[in-house]
Amino acid sequence: MDADIRSFFMKVNHEWLMKFLGVRITDPNIQRLIRRFLKAGIMEQGRWEPTEAGTPQGSIVSPILANLYLHNALDLWFEVAVKKACRGEASMIRYADDYVCCFQCKDDAERFYEALIKRLAKFDLEIAEEKTKILEFGRFAEENRKRKGQGKPQTFDFLGFTHYCSRSSKGKFRVKRKTSGKKFKSKVKAFKNWLRTDRHQDVKELMKTIRAKLIGHYRYSGITDNSRAMAVYKFQISKTLLKWLNRRSQRRSFTADKYNLFLQRNPLPEPKIYVNIYG
Repeated sequence: MDADIRSFFMKVNHEWLMKFLGVRITDPNIQRLIRRFLKAGIMEQGRWEPTEAGTPQGSIVSPILANLYLHNALDLWFEVAVKKACRGEASMIRYADDYVCCFQCKDDAERFYEALIKRLAKFDLEIAEEKTKILEFGRFAEENRKRKGQGKPQTFDFLGFTHYCSRSSKGKFRVKRKTSGKKFKSKVKAFKNWLRTDRHQDVKELMKTIRAKLIGHYRYSGITDNSRAMAVYKFQISKTLLKWLNRRSQRRSFTADKYNLFLQRNPLPEPKIYVNIYG
């Protein structure tokens, strides 16, 4: 089951959070400082507004407090109660408010879905239904769905990657990952907006920044089976760069041949796999 919690950082209950915090930190002075931090309020259009719930977005301590909240409200519950009640194997992978739960048996997943709604409600949270789904996935999904006439196994997105059922070059089952379509479009759009604004800076500095941005993208996206998506991303960046370099002056300064010569002198870094999941 692929799941997400709606507006999590806005709905953290302060009293529950302080109870969870008290298990790990008994110093009353630190507890008091954190409570004041949570109650500090926000400024909107010059007006101060109190905060009765949630953690301040953008604060360096908010992710830590939010993770502590979900660790107690969700992680421990899953380990102590949910797994023991399942007929088959069960596991959960969570990052912030985004998580995937894996169940060997379908009925375990369905019971968990109902229990999850009640569990989160206890802590003033709710699932984002449009981002939560139960799907058949894994080693036997393709065969089972083919037998039922249901087509290929469904996919799910997690941490910016689309996970899908596939096979290795030797024909063995393998979960593969590629940059999700939504993440890909947003990254390309963000780059285009940046380049449109900063295209007039010195070419050397511009290319230096572009190379750093590309390497940063490769560092995150460079996992097994994602080479094609990274190559397409580099192509889109190169095409956008040509467009805006030609708009630096009134007349087009780069033909395709001239642009290729420019790239030979100012090469863009090639995509690279930094994490070999199966190696």
